[in-house]
Amino acid sequence: MSYSEIIYSEDGPVGTIILNRPDDGNMFTHTMCHEIRDCIETIRRETRTRVVVLTGAGDRFFCIGGRKDGMEKTKLYAGVLPTLEIYEAIDRLQKPVIASVNGFAVGGGNVLQMVCDLTIAKESAVFRQVGPMMGSFDAGYGTWYLEDIVGKKRAKDIWYSNPKISAAEALEMGLVNRVVPDDQLADKTREYALSIADRGAFALASVKGAFNARHGGVGGFARVSHDLLLSQYLGSEEAKELSTSFSDRRKPDSGKFGH
Repeated sequence: MSYSEIIYSEDGPVGTIILNRPDDGNMFTHTMCHEIRDCIETIRRETRTRVVVLTGAGDRFFCIGGRKDGMEKTKLYAGVLPTLEIYEAIDRLQKPVIASVNGFAVGGGNVLQMVCDLTIAKESAVFRQVGPMMGSFDAGYGTWYLEDIVGKKRAKDIWYSNPKISAAEALEMGLVNRVVPDDQLADKTREYALSIADRGAFALASVKGAFNARHGGVGGFARVSHDLLLSQYLGSEEAKELSTSFSDRRKPDSGKFGH
């Protein structure tokens, strides 16, 4: 599948999505949002990729927010920058997603790295929420996830006073998992991804589903019970016996229940 505003590549079990608008801070557009979503949905339907890395093109910006240029002027969905399409796709994906922050992660870019399962950043990376300074906000993933990560008081300070947060500060407060020298980010990201790819895919999917069920409501819980548990149950002796006995119009053999 070809894309115009992202680059996707695979290296063994690791898939990498690059936000490819470096001359404009790798900012989201409606096209980029849909391309990231579509790419993740494609990865979701195959098993060769076990870990996904998300990063920005160039060495200055991870992502510094979004632009609504070219979108319809309406207060309905057609006029909304579809960043939620990305966040929901990351949550639905059963595979771990690592944000490799290669520069400024600001506004929606900071929310994006928060939504990713893990974050590794270079030492010179900077994190910031600027919405209330410039007429915007993210009162959803950007607040709930941030509160979970750093605590309510600190999350409110980040949103209310909009401080610039260094990579070292981000590591101290738990906003990121690892910080590495700038020139080692690519190698350390790959090393991190490959170590996770060695873990059991079903186990990781189950753990990620359990984490996401907390915020996901019925949809989040269904990702565990339907996408993981139901598929296992359908291959059980119990399910097969019930299906066969129903077709044969006979009483099922209860000795196969629980197997």
